[in-house]
Amino acid sequence: MEQKFTQKIRLQAAAKKQPVDRPPCICPGGMMNMVFADIMEQTGYLWPETHTDAKKMAELAFALNQADGFENYGVPFCMTVEAEAMGAIVNMGNRLCEPHVVHSALTACAQIDKLQSLDLQAGRVKTVLDAIEILRNKGTDVPVIGNIAGPISVGGTLLDMSVLLREFRKSPASAQCYMEFICENLINFGKAQIAAGADVICISEPSGTGEILGPQNFADYTVKYLNRILDKLTVPVKIVHICGRLKSVYDIISQIHCDAFSFDAIVPIAEIKKHLPNHAIMGNISTFALGSMQADKITSMVSDALTKGVDIVAPACGLPTTTPLVNVQAMVHATRENNKGID
Repeated sequence: MEQKFTQKIRLQAAAKKQPVDRPPCICPGGMMNMVFADIMEQTGYLWPETHTDAKKMAELAFALNQADGFENYGVPFCMTVEAEAMGAIVNMGNRLCEPHVVHSALTACAQIDKLQSLDLQAGRVKTVLDAIEILRNKGTDVPVIGNIAGPISVGGTLLDMSVLLREFRKSPASAQCYMEFICENLINFGKAQIAAGADVICISEPSGTGEILGPQNFADYTVKYLNRILDKLTVPVKIVHICGRLKSVYDIISQIHCDAFSFDAIVPIAEIKKHLPNHAIMGNISTFALGSMQADKITSMVSDALTKGVDIVAPACGLPTTTPLVNVQAMVHATRENNKGID
C-alpha cells in the first residue's frame, strides 16, 4: 500500500532519515523565528502583542502555513521566554524588532538563589503552552514545533556571557550547579510543550558554539547539557540548531543526541554532512537572501541545497521581519518540486 505523506509524517520520516516522497520545508520558530511583517499585516496579528497572547500567537503561525508558507507551526517567535521567566528583564520590542533581554539577572553563577524556577502556569511560558495546545486542537496534519532556548544561551543571558565563560574556567563547580539548574527548568518546559501537543522540539543554541567556547568547552558544556535535556524529552522529532562556524567542532557534533541538525549559512552542506552520517541534515538557506533577494534566487538556492544533500529544507537562522512572503512561498514551492524521493 502506498505511503501517504502528510506534512507531519513527512517531517518525522525525513528527520529519521527514512524514505520520503520529497523533503519537507520548515522553519521551527523560537530563535529561528518564522514570522515577518507581510504575514502580520495580512492577518492583523502584530508584534509585540502576539508575544503575550496565546490565540494571536497560534493564529499567526497557523496563517503562515495556510498562506502556502512553511510546512509546520512554530512558537514562540523569539528566544527570551525562559530567561524572562527566570529573572531577566526583557524589552518586548516592536512590530519589526523581536523581544530582547536588556538586563541580566545575575553577576555570578554563585547567585543562583536569585533565579526563579519556570512557572508553567504564568507569563509567557503559559502563553507558549496555550498556543501549542490551540494549534494541536486544530486537528490538522501539520507538525507543531515547540522551541527551547539552548542551555548555554540561557545561561549567557541570565548572566553576561563573558562572565559565564570566565566562570567555566575559574569556578567550574559553581558553573556546573548553575547550568544544572537551567537544564532542569528547560527540561520541565520541554516536557510541558510535549504534553500540550508539540510533535517536535527544537533547541537553538546561538551562544554555545565552538567559535565562542572552543572545542573542549563545547564538549564539556554545550554537548553535555544539550544531551541532558534531549535525553529527558520523549517526542517524535528532536532538532538542534547551532550558529556560527563549526569546523573546530566537526568531530564533536555527532555526539549530540538529536534527530536533525540545523546550522548557519556559512557552513558548507557537503562538508558537515560527512561528519553527521546518522543525523538528518537541515538547512541552510540564507536568511539574508530570504529577506532581500528575488524569488528566483531563492528557488536556485533551494535546488543547490537539495543537490548537496539536505534532508530538511529550512532557513539558516531566524527570518528578518522584512522577508517577503513570496520568497517563503518560493522556498516551499521549490522544495515541493523536488519529487525524487520514493516511488
